Amino acid sequence: MKITQDGSHTLYVPELEEHYHSTHGAIQESMHVFIDAGLRHSHREYIQILEVGFGTGLNAMLTLREAEKMQKKVFYHSLERYPLAMADAMQLNYPQQIEKRAACPVEQDQERLTVLFRQLHQSPWETPAVITPSFTLLKEEADFSQPEQFQSPCRYDLIYFDAFAPEKQPEMWQEAIFKKLYTLCSDNAILTTYCAKGAVRRILQSAGFTVERLPGPPGKREMLRARKVK
Repeated sequence: MKITQDGSHTLYVPELEEHYHSTHGAIQESMHVFIDAGLRHSHREYIQILEVGFGTGLNAMLTLREAEKMQKKVFYHSLERYPLAMADAMQLNYPQQIEKRAACPVEQDQERLTVLFRQLHQSPWETPAVITPSFTLLKEEADFSQPEQFQSPCRYDLIYFDAFAPEKQPEMWQEAIFKKLYTLCSDNAILTTYCAKGAVRRILQSAGFTVERLPGPPGKREMLRARKVK
């Protein structure tokens, strides 16, 4: 467990020698890459999201909160090969830190976020769970490094690609993965990732996406946003 520079926690994976989030700030990175550059650019009233890497549940928590603010409904399908132990998840300070960043922090809101964060982690795997009237979560224990094995009837409007870095988890950055994601996208869907490597940008383009570089979160110069343009 490590406190990042914005006060929020991240976890360290010794096997990969990698943290789950940027040490410059876990919440501010997720907000920048997935909420500001992704969710806020989707204009649908009902948004189907596919997340590659549930991890600590931070992206899901931020998306739930933002969906309520935007008055939109979200179906959130998250894939995770190595689910986090409940005991580890409950040590994370995201509900407190998210509410602390609000314009007018309210103690009752923090208590509600704590309950919702627990629900995100306690909800069953492989079964959709209605967390709030505007947010339904489906967590699937899946190895997306074998993309041909993944089947879904959904066409996703937004993809959060949040695998570990290419040098740490190269099997998650194959061209076959992004070609599969392209087929799973609805028309004009958005994919965002913190990684801005030239090789990743070229793979996304080869898969069919239109790709743009955007300013990255603190500690990173750039990030990528891709679209399935129709």
